[in-house]
Amino acid sequence: MDSAAVDRFEAGRSRLASLAYRLLGSAADAEDAVQDTFLRWQAADRERIEVPEAWLTKVATNLCLDRLRSAQARHERTAGAWLPEPLLEGDPMLGPADTYEQRESVTLAVLTLLERLSPAERAVYVLLEAFSYSHAEIAAILDITEAASQQHAHRARTRVAAERRRGGAADPASARRVVEEFLAAATSGRTDRLVALLTDDVTAVSDGAGLARRLLRYTSRERVASFVRAGFRPTPAKRRLAGAPLAMHLARVNGTLAVVAVAGERVVGAVAFEVSDGRVSSLYGIAARNRLARLDEAWQHRAPGAPVIAAW
Repeated sequence: MDSAAVDRFEAGRSRLASLAYRLLGSAADAEDAVQDTFLRWQAADRERIEVPEAWLTKVATNLCLDRLRSAQARHERTAGAWLPEPLLEGDPMLGPADTYEQRESVTLAVLTLLERLSPAERAVYVLLEAFSYSHAEIAAILDITEAASQQHAHRARTRVAAERRRGGAADPASARRVVEEFLAAATSGRTDRLVALLTDDVTAVSDGAGLARRLLRYTSRERVASFVRAGFRPTPAKRRLAGAPLAMHLARVNGTLAVVAVAGERVVGAVAFEVSDGRVSSLYGIAARNRLARLDEAWQHRAPGAPVIAAW
């Protein structure tokens, strides 16, 4: 392959990776899909490809759909069985992030909801909301009719909107104050204060450190507070399991504020928060090691600053 063809592909690699991540919810799988797209590009008769960007988008999207359908057929991605892979702020896979819809499409809340859609609905939603493709363009990418694209979009938007009802999102400074107060209450045992910091329709989702067969879900303020209190309560057994002194940092993960737990220099867990009207409306806890690899790698290349809890 000549250098011009390689350069043309590399110019669009980040966009393809962002697309694949939104479709698959896994950075590792997204990278594999992009590499497979490159192999198809390498083998293609490129002189007959009129619009390389459109061709690459079509190939990458359909490779991702093949992965989703294959995983579902093998029951590896049953809805409710896993959480998306969290990404640290600045990760190129989180782009584009110019519009509200683009930023919203990469939050852990929306990526988790997309797991409940069919592969086709998920693809149409991502192409439409995150990449601003028209229904005519989506129809060409997916080899469906425009009417089918519109139907998939309607169903996807309806399902996402039905579970994303909430008040106004907090500005970063306000969100930080709420999460800091929440963390202080969680680690000190102030359950009554924890309950007060939760919205009436709060939800908490955890992967159970990767040990549970299905995601753990909690929906009442009291149950969420009890779950959080148990999770953040420091015990000798938890400290031994961490294997090193544990510190809690605040960082932005998938566009929202998160508590990142670091043992020594290794990320061992992350809890992402959504804050609405001065209270926590949802939490997503991820501690499965295979879901933290990219976040951990990014963490090693940044100056995290002072932890909010230096010795947990």
